Amino acid sequence: MSPETKLPKVGTTIFTVMSQLALEHRAVNLGQGFPDFAVPKRLVDELAKAMAEGKNQYAPMTGIPALRQAIAAKSARCYGRKVDADAEVTVTSGASEAIFDAIHAVVRAGEEVIVLDPCYDCYEPAIDLAGARAVHVPLDPVDFSVDWQRVKDAITPRTRMLMINSPHNPSGAMLSPDDMAALAALLRGTDIILLSDEVYEHIIFDGARHESVLRYPELAERAFVVSSFGKTYHCTGWKVGYVVAPPALSAEFRKVHQYNTFCTFAPAQWAFAAMIEQEPEHYEQLGAFYQAKRDRFRQQLLGTKLKPLPVPGGYFQLVDYSAVSDLPDAEFCRWLTTEKGVAAIPLSPFYETAPAGQRLARLCFAKEEATLDAAIERLAAL
Repeated sequence: MSPETKLPKVGTTIFTVMSQLALEHRAVNLGQGFPDFAVPKRLVDELAKAMAEGKNQYAPMTGIPALRQAIAAKSARCYGRKVDADAEVTVTSGASEAIFDAIHAVVRAGEEVIVLDPCYDCYEPAIDLAGARAVHVPLDPVDFSVDWQRVKDAITPRTRMLMINSPHNPSGAMLSPDDMAALAALLRGTDIILLSDEVYEHIIFDGARHESVLRYPELAERAFVVSSFGKTYHCTGWKVGYVVAPPALSAEFRKVHQYNTFCTFAPAQWAFAAMIEQEPEHYEQLGAFYQAKRDRFRQQLLGTKLKPLPVPGGYFQLVDYSAVSDLPDAEFCRWLTTEKGVAAIPLSPFYETAPAGQRLARLCFAKEEATLDAAIERLAAL
């Protein structure tokens, strides 16, 4: 007997598909967004220390106190937002869990959630499973900026939540202070809840400032703000993230979290607490670390037929491949992987309806120089 699927539009994610294809064809994998370089030594040492000290049993459901306190202190230091470590910070098994829990905590069947296309592929399935409907508002196809009038026009009496993502995956575009003012004006006087996906918050370039929702009290008071230790500390496989939200929203969030994962890998929590307190320079210098990689990779791409787009933040480089091929993006990325030995991610899976004729692919530059050099050698032959 085959059950009727609850997610009819969902198959295996494009990230899994392309990584498997890269493995089968021995391609340089610039598709899935994970670093191939070492985790900070202090973090590994602190993890080993926590395990050796016997900190291997269930953590408290909301996260170990030392980590929640470190997150609260960091929020104040980075964004000027004083948060209550006990009532407003919850540690999760990755940012994806945090996003899922936030949606299911407050979104009810028949309601609507506005998402900005292109958007990360875990958003809509979580909305669907809540019995709600994702309302897709496209970003500008050239610079991926938000048309706030279009967002306003998408709001209905059923709108329960608006989801934003800055720095943006896949484009790297960032929200500006003007965007935050427009967002505040848009939500003022409504009961719409904001979910802000800020997993690339410290990967910011060219002297820009990350406009976290936590900087804006009017927005923070209605928001779930999601962060990722995996992105910040090069350890995506540890799957640890957190959410900051006001007490009433956190209370609802925790109702879902406690019956989803209940708690998160305990030794890693101790390690992150120590890392935040003892080595803040890691996240402070992360933008400069990745900017050097971005600049070097972009310079190399200029020697190929691929046209690199601007990258304000995050660790992905979009390239226009129209000078190489007129294939649709999914077909092009499959060809690039199987025939040319470089795995990339097409943009169309990030859209409900991709712009006609768009010829863009996403490359990840969170890699060792040798990895990027090997990819460039193959891309230069296109």
